[in-house]
Amino acid sequence: MLRHFVLGGLALGLCGAAAEAQVKVKLEPYVTGVNAPLAMVQPAGDDRKFVIEQFGRVRVIDADGNLLAEPFIDIRAKLPKLWSDFDEKGLLGIAFHPDFANNGKFYLAHSAPIDFQADLAKQFWWSHTNVVEEYTVSKDDPNVADPSTVRRITAIDWPQFNHNGHWIGFGPDGYLYISTGDGGYANDWGIGHNVTEGNGQDNTQLQGKILRIDVDNPSNGKQYGIPADNPFANDMNAAPEIYATGLRNPWRCSFDMEDGRLFCADVQQNSFEEVNIIERGGNYGWRKMEATHCFDYTKPNDHPASCDKTGLIEPILEYNNCTAKPDGCKGISVTGGYVYRGAHEPWKGKYIFGDWSKSFSEMDGQIFVATEGSDGKWTMEVAEIEGLEGDKAPYILAFAQDADGEVYALTSITTGPVGSLDTIYKIVPAE
Repeated sequence: MLRHFVLGGLALGLCGAAAEAQVKVKLEPYVTGVNAPLAMVQPAGDDRKFVIEQFGRVRVIDADGNLLAEPFIDIRAKLPKLWSDFDEKGLLGIAFHPDFANNGKFYLAHSAPIDFQADLAKQFWWSHTNVVEEYTVSKDDPNVADPSTVRRITAIDWPQFNHNGHWIGFGPDGYLYISTGDGGYANDWGIGHNVTEGNGQDNTQLQGKILRIDVDNPSNGKQYGIPADNPFANDMNAAPEIYATGLRNPWRCSFDMEDGRLFCADVQQNSFEEVNIIERGGNYGWRKMEATHCFDYTKPNDHPASCDKTGLIEPILEYNNCTAKPDGCKGISVTGGYVYRGAHEPWKGKYIFGDWSKSFSEMDGQIFVATEGSDGKWTMEVAEIEGLEGDKAPYILAFAQDADGEVYALTSITTGPVGSLDTIYKIVPAE
């Protein structure tokens, strides 16, 4: 899911001048009683919102903000066994077809048991398979999906339990985008990783990438087509699904609802965290780089003074991770958010994102507000959070955005997908 295999923390340090907390936000409870909410999506032209729970259900929030008791769909039986104390597998992403209002199609990204037909090494040593599947809404009830309509779109075998990525979303171009982590463990190394350069830099592998596919026009024996302008669409030496490369664990991406830019937070190793604006064909550096710093996977905390950065795109924001950079640390794993387009004028155009927590052992979620300058450079502030019973925010799992451009924080009070006591908050200005 969103955290590191080797967990630590992060200190605030940015691409640009550091800033102390100036933005004050209030977390206003929206719905509660959900299990580890990893995404909430409102389809175009719909007054409902759909929440995915990591342990395998999709829930409906009606137009009045009521969480319906009956799940939209329940795929718990399709998931591998999840560890209740901490896991990164599960139901990871949801996206609605751009023509959902007419065709009723939606897509789920989730972990599945490794195929028993897989080669012997994978059966014994690999963790699971990450899949994207298409479903259709029931003809009789718009609040219930028809599980019999399932069509498996993609399936990627996964060597480790972690760094799955698998945010999914349709872009302004109508294509489905899929984020994938580097395959797990740590340092882009070990079983299932390219020994020489890591999966992030291996364009024959689908791990460590942003993928882009056409779900409406299957071709070449697959359940999807390849957009003609994908950067490797005609390259026999690379996977044609790849849209961008060089990522470690892109945990939650979003399209700016006004200008269409794709923002992805990418969880890094022990020293830094980063946020990127994804460009077609871009290489974001992992494992050559950790954020803006040269990286040596054999000595992950000792960054070389120089390295070949040719062709690499640096993040728009970075900050220190407490595992190796404890001074002034602000969290341990970046969580991607949204560009605010709501009613509060001073926030418009700002990127609201956060961090899972300052500590694995206790809840201390962080919310950040980033601003793009006239020169195109970004700075960020740590938001002062109000409206909570305790002094600290819960673990920040993800963010969401409604049709009005307002932003929500999806939180948990546990480190793993257990129970149904978690809350989604609307982020509003503090009075």
